[in-house]
This record gives sequence, C-alpha cells and structure tokens, in this order.
Amino acid sequence: MLKIRSRGSESVEQMLKRFKKLCEKEGLTKEIKRNSYYEKPSERRRRQMRKAVRQSLRKQRSGSR
Repeated sequence: MLKIRSRGSESVEQMLKRFKKLCEKEGLTKEIKRNSYYEKPSERRRRQMRKAVRQSLRKQRSGSR
C-alpha cells in the first residue's frame, strides 16, 4: 500500500502528482489496466513470451557494447 505524507506546506495537487508518480513507478496503473478485462491464458502466455524476447534482445544489445 502506498502512503503519501504532506511535506510542510505542500498543496494537495503536488501530493496527488507525487502519488501518481509512485503508482506509475510501482506498475499499479499497468496492472489495473491489464486486470480490467479478462485475458485468455493463451494471450497471457503470448504477452509474456513477447516480453521475454524483448528483454533478451535488450540484453544482447547492451552486452555487445
């Protein structure tokens, strides 16, 4: 659970902005969007495989430098 505490004379808008950044950093917004509809198991596996391929390509590119 994320908690935001006011920093001195910080406005509500600034606190909300920090909260949104923390949510984005933790990946909560992506997870909520992903769980907002049913994803078939085959689609989930396909998405995970694409993610793994992208990560391996990034590792190969960074390793060759």
